[in-house]
Amino acid sequence: MSAVVQDKPADVAGRVVRWQAAHGRNHLPWQNTHDPYRVWLSEIMLQQTQVATVLGYYDRFLARFPDVAALAAATTDEVLALWAGLGYYSRARNLHRCAQQVVALHGGAFPHTAAELETLPGIGRSTAAAIASFCFGERVAILDANVRRVLTRVLGFDADLAQAASERRLWERATALLPQDDPANAMPRYTQGLMDLGATICLPRKPSCLLCPLQEVCVAARHGDPERYPVKTRTLRRTSESWWLLVARDGAGRLWLERRPDSGIWAGLHSLPVFADRAALSAAAGGGEGGDLPVFLHVLTHKDLHLHPVVVDLPAGAAPAGGGGWFGAADWKALGLPAPIKKLLTAIPGV
Repeated sequence: MSAVVQDKPADVAGRVVRWQAAHGRNHLPWQNTHDPYRVWLSEIMLQQTQVATVLGYYDRFLARFPDVAALAAATTDEVLALWAGLGYYSRARNLHRCAQQVVALHGGAFPHTAAELETLPGIGRSTAAAIASFCFGERVAILDANVRRVLTRVLGFDADLAQAASERRLWERATALLPQDDPANAMPRYTQGLMDLGATICLPRKPSCLLCPLQEVCVAARHGDPERYPVKTRTLRRTSESWWLLVARDGAGRLWLERRPDSGIWAGLHSLPVFADRAALSAAAGGGEGGDLPVFLHVLTHKDLHLHPVVVDLPAGAAPAGGGGWFGAADWKALGLPAPIKKLLTAIPGV
């Protein structure tokens, strides 16, 4: 049975709010704003991505798409091109669809409640709550990975979060801890404070408990075992695949590129044609001659891709089998390409 925090819920919230005001992060470009477009953009980008990586992308997105109407009016290729390198490309496609729905269904204004925000593409429960809390002061809990770690430790919540019933109970406990008074001011500070604690103090390994404002009321700190939380038994098995990449060039130095399927790895992006083995690549190459480049590894969250590039120079009028098209350097450099493909192509002489 999970242990219980001894302090009143308001004490937990008050500690977080006061700590965030004095010691939390207040310098990030998406902070200190109540603009839901900017908060939403940052929340989507920060999903499974480090702050340091997001900063440059966030600035470039705002420069190109300063508001939700500009993003909605863009083409999918424009959005994917700016997103290339951030990974988890379904986020970019949902971002685009969400902007279009905000314009078409909500007159270009984001809904003000978490329940309404959650109906939009790519906005889950925690992201909806973050936007509603930061921008509209709604009293609603978030549970991203960092906050889940903070709260399970504070509460001594040892139920297995791989089970839906346990996840529901943690949401209930998180809601009970929310600030009671002055939500317009307290909720943004509290929500940001939990995020800051998870990112800077309550780390997965070797948390800095002595610096934490919740140490005195934290069950895990009291028992000396914070690293056992959160409890989640289900893990994803890491796998490995080998992909053969056809780098087909024509006499004008153009490259043959295909659009990836709408689901799976690099979904919706343009890419070199991918094959399961060398024989399949040769069969589709269109009779050209070329050679193998060094194999390189691309590491995804739960998969290792061993990439085998093969350069093939095709005679005039020839083309690889399958869908796709020829792209000159000025064209393919403006497309949404997976980061390892763009890096590979820029390293090949004459491409």
